[in-house]
Order: sequence, then structure tokens, then C-alpha cells
Amino acid sequence: MFAIDRLRALGRPSRLVLTTLLGLSVAGIALAADTNSPEDRVRLLLKTRLPKTPVTAIDCGKISGLCEITAGANLFYVDTGARFLVIGRVYDMQTRQDITAARLLEMNPDMLVGAAAKANAAANAGGEDDTSQLAAATPGRVEKPVRPATPQKLSLAELPRDGAIVWGNPSGQTITVFTDFRCGYCRALTSVLKDMNVRVVERPISVLGSRDVADRVYCARNREAALHAAYAGEEIKAGPSCNTSGLDANEAFAHRHGLSGTPVIVRGDGAVIEGYRPRAFLENWLKGGQS
Repeated sequence: MFAIDRLRALGRPSRLVLTTLLGLSVAGIALAADTNSPEDRVRLLLKTRLPKTPVTAIDCGKISGLCEITAGANLFYVDTGARFLVIGRVYDMQTRQDITAARLLEMNPDMLVGAAAKANAAANAGGEDDTSQLAAATPGRVEKPVRPATPQKLSLAELPRDGAIVWGNPSGQTITVFTDFRCGYCRALTSVLKDMNVRVVERPISVLGSRDVADRVYCARNREAALHAAYAGEEIKAGPSCNTSGLDANEAFAHRHGLSGTPVIVRGDGAVIEGYRPRAFLENWLKGGQS
């Protein structure tokens, strides 16, 4: 029996139910159209279209044409008409920033995210909301959550002045970071630090085989410009050779102190944290908050 024949066989009661449901849906959409903000409209539409998903936050101003939806530990996107749902990662090709990963790290600073969609799937495991099956079907991978580093102190006194690339606000609070130019989380951290009123002493170490890049950046006429160009994925042309023994000292220091990953962030008093942290965390930590 064809589907249309089955619908006819159901009779008037089913048609009445369908008509009622359609009326409710249209009424919900009409009500959403009358609300003031895009976030309010999307929230009302999602109540109709994803009734089992508890939406905790909506931001329609971050990405043109899309609204970022936070649902507990989950993150996904819809268009401003809440018709199309997107589960995956959003990249800003101008700033070369993974917007989704940055937001997920902001939501949970202790989780290193390899792919936002897989993180959503892991968070949804066993759940009953409307997006769980879609998230589970999205390809990607997530690295295991990393526990917060044990608070420790690290003296930088043995390091020579050479080997550091200093940038940011010259009169701001000093923060030292050990980084790798091929480390995505170092790039994300650099984007955060650029917007903070701090003086950054960056010491490159080659964890991911980036020593050739570090040499070119360090020997550039404008080290700060070369540093940001390297993180942006731009080619750093080899210039005149220079003394890179300071970079050797960075490598030796990292080896002696067991700094096997990047980024590593050192506060002025020697307090250390490992891994990416969002701006709010860093601002609090720099004021003397717990690491």
C-alpha cells in the first residue's frame, strides 16, 4: 500500500491531528517572527523544531549568517531562520582561528579538542536530545581530556636573554610562553594574548619539528611580525643567518625541566600552567589566581 493510501485509510481523526500540529507549528513560527532579537526568534523556533534539546545560550552576532547554540556541553549552529542545523567546526579564514574549538575550550578549559563535532558526540552519548544522532554521524576525533597541571614553579633565571621573541605591550605584565610554531593551541593562545594588555616573552621550542621555522622567525628583521606571520601559516622567507644559540638554550631548558608539550605558560612569579587557556582564565590567573 502506498503511503498516500495509508494516510487516507487513517481517516478524519489523523487528518485533524495533522492539521492541529501544522497550526501549532505555523503559530510558533509566526510568534518567533514578532520577537525583537534574532536570539529570541531562534530560541522560539528551536522549541518547536528541537523540543528535546535544552538550549542554554544563543549568540547570533559572532558569525555572520549563523547563530551559535550552546546546549549544556554541546555546541552547534543554525541559520537565523533556524531551518538548517550545522554540527561541525567553523574556521575564520581571515584570522585563521578555529572558532568552534576556541569556544569549546572556553566552555571547558581542561579539554583539548581535536574536533568539535566529535566532542559533541561524546557529550551526547546516552542522551535523548534531538542532535545526538546527527553529532554521532559527524566525522572527527577528540583527544582525551587533559587534567589540570599540578601547580609548580619554574625559575627562568638560567635562561639567557637571547632566544626570546618579545612582543605585546612593553609596559604590561610579563608572561613567558614556550611555544611551537606548528602547535595549533599555541596559535590560539597567541590570538588571545594579542588582545590582552600583556608583555609576551615567547621562547620557541621544537616539539613538532618546527626548528627551521623558529630559525627564520628569530633571524627576521621584525621578529614580532614574523612570529604572527608564522602562526598565520604564511611563508617566512629565509633571510641572513644569525646567532640562534638562544633557541638552543630554550631547547635544552625545556629538556631539563620536562617541557615536552606546548604551550607552557609561566607567570612572573614562576607559576606554571600547561596548555591553552581562554582569556578570562588567564586574566584571573595573572592576578594571582590559582593555576
